[in-house]
Parts: sequence; structure tokens; C-alpha cells
Amino acid sequence: MDRQQILDLYDWDDGVCFRHPAKGEVPTTVVGVIHPRGEAQYEVRGCEDCVIAIEDARRETAARSGSEYRPGRVGEVSR
Repeated sequence: MDRQQILDLYDWDDGVCFRHPAKGEVPTTVVGVIHPRGEAQYEVRGCEDCVIAIEDARRETAARSGSEYRPGRVGEVSR
């Protein structure tokens, strides 16, 4: 899959990227959820460049471990 095909697998909304807050509001997607003690859950959002970097790392990890890589799953909760 190319970059745009991977990005199209996600729902995008304006937000602040967890790694690039200086960019301000940009298209982001949820890449994780944290649950601070005593507070409501907080969505961690990533920009397009970060999502592609995370997907690349997931692909490399899958290749090393011999498991299947399926794009579009960043931010999903493992069970």
C-alpha cells in the first residue's frame, strides 16, 4: 500500500499531534488513549507523518516476528 492508501484507512479530524504540538491544529487521528489517575480518558492524536512512522514500525516488527502486518490498526486497543 502507498502512503495515501494507508492514511485513508483512518478517520481524521483537526487536533494537536502528540509529537508535533508546535504545528498547532492539523489533521490528526487517534493513536492511543491514556487514562490518567483520577481523570477522564484522554485521546492521544497523531498527524499524518506520525501515523506513517508508526505504521512503518509496525510493518518492520511484523516482518521480524513473522506475523501478519495489517495496516490501519494504530490506536486500536489490544485484547
